[in-house]
Amino acid sequence: MASSLLRIGTRGSPMALAQAERTRRLLAGSDPTLAAPDAIEIVILKTTGDRVQDRALAELGGKGLFTKEIEEALLDRRVDVAVHSAKDVPTWLAPGLVLAAFLERDDPRDAFVSVKYASLADLPAGAVVGTAAPRRQAQLLHRLPALKIVPLRGNAGTRLRKLAEGAMDATLLGAAGLERIGRADAIRAILPPDEMLPAAGQGTIALECRADDATTRARLARLDHAPTDARTRAERALLAELEGNCRTPIAALAEFESAELAGAGFARAGLAGATLKLRALVALPDGSALHRTALEGRAADAERLGTEAGKALKARAGSRFFDAIG
Repeated sequence: MASSLLRIGTRGSPMALAQAERTRRLLAGSDPTLAAPDAIEIVILKTTGDRVQDRALAELGGKGLFTKEIEEALLDRRVDVAVHSAKDVPTWLAPGLVLAAFLERDDPRDAFVSVKYASLADLPAGAVVGTAAPRRQAQLLHRLPALKIVPLRGNAGTRLRKLAEGAMDATLLGAAGLERIGRADAIRAILPPDEMLPAAGQGTIALECRADDATTRARLARLDHAPTDARTRAERALLAELEGNCRTPIAALAEFESAELAGAGFARAGLAGATLKLRALVALPDGSALHRTALEGRAADAERLGTEAGKALKARAGSRFFDAIG
């Protein structure tokens, strides 16, 4: 095996493979030693979250079940890079691992998908909406308490198939994910953040590696998109402050005051002093209570901004609120 070979660990879903292939192309284009066709290997790993589809993530132990086996492969040196959807990465990483880069963020918003209705506003009382995300459930029920929410797991293709079979009237999926698997045609409407605040890190691909692997960290650093990095770290700092897990309906979206900065290049020059705005919320799973906050600060202080937003939500909601979630 050539010394320049880099092994990318990923789940085997169509979306995960599309994300791994995107990473492979970027690495090959940024490092001449990885340009040969056989220089980078994509290793498919089955995660517990993939294997068990008939139970809620909260019952299984959380969203880390989509990353645990891949992180184990990193620590065992069976792979060198792990490619994740950033929203699936646990708030706290396994010791010895780091998030070394975030690829340029795609659309972070949720998409409304239905074969019967054109928008959320069209859903009648009693309409059945499928989702496995407490965040989506809480926001849906807070706005439309007469909806019936049913659990819906599986990859995006599986969820679209169940929808087409009439198992529910509508569902919500990440717009970026549908784009990545070539199913943007299924989107009936894009939900603005004021209507459905996305998950922290939604739309972002995160690249993880061993902390002591200096060569791989340097390779991944070339791919890190500075605006996305600041936005994602602010959102993840909020999760850390709230000690968020898959049971807690938390949503967050950090955006630059200037739309031009969001699509800026990889350089950090001029970014540190730019204004970053963070919107966040926490809710009860049944939507009966929901608290919001919005703060802004310098991009250089992205993690501090997330921590402050988390503290603000704690203060507004109170300890009993979080005790009720468990």
